[in-house]
Amino acid sequence: KIIIYGAGAIGCEYASIFNSLGAKVTLINSHEQILHFLDNEIIDALSYHFRDQGIRINHNEDFLKIDYRKDSLTMHLSSGKKITADALLVTKGRTGSLEALGNINIETTKKNHIKVNEYYQSSKPNIYAVGDITGNPGLASSAYDQGRFAALHIINPICEPTLLCDMPVGIFTNPEISCLGYSEEQLTRDKIPYETGRVAFKNLARSQIENKTTGMLKIIFHQEDLKILGVHCFGHNASEIVHIGQAIMSQKSSGNSLKYFINTTFNYPTMAEAY
Repeated sequence: KIIIYGAGAIGCEYASIFNSLGAKVTLINSHEQILHFLDNEIIDALSYHFRDQGIRINHNEDFLKIDYRKDSLTMHLSSGKKITADALLVTKGRTGSLEALGNINIETTKKNHIKVNEYYQSSKPNIYAVGDITGNPGLASSAYDQGRFAALHIINPICEPTLLCDMPVGIFTNPEISCLGYSEEQLTRDKIPYETGRVAFKNLARSQIENKTTGMLKIIFHQEDLKILGVHCFGHNASEIVHIGQAIMSQKSSGNSLKYFINTTFNYPTMAEAY
């Protein structure tokens, strides 16, 4: 039995790992939803499959204290619940480690991340920062391109910023999640008119052949000009499938349109056919 305290990307990934290894997992979440920064439909799908796999989720909970014994521990929650397990994994986010840099006197956040502008310059313009030390998204893929962009900006301050647009997020739970662009909640908040197209993996021949029928692909597009606004994928190989939508979204002129998927033939049977 293991308690995982924190239901962000790392907490949910480790919940999947330990569950797959046969552990009984209790996931303690201090928010109303796991992975609360994602599209609600994707969150609901993962929550359902977590529970179906036997992962127990407690929302809106904080811990008060932990009692340790020789071979177990008990976590006391603010709601009065007590949960006993063999081990505890705390995944409540990461803070920056700047001590080794000495007294460079640049602006930081509450989590000791370096504040940067759109060019990854700190409050001292000749000091750049990229990757995890700048906070979100905290991904290897984004850190790589942030570093490349910062180097280009040092050489030529008029460099092209599109390198950092529409970066996908990949979360390697079981099943996988990957997304980029707007969620429905963000578009509703910003009063942008949109529609959605979606397909369940269970209706795809390739999913049936591979017996990987859990999941879905959702495309969010503008009601008027059919521009792709967001791509959200849940299921086997989601982190690969999302790249097709990313390629179309990157065509910033008239190329970014739902019409591409309507008028394009995909190989059959493939997961790409979901588009």
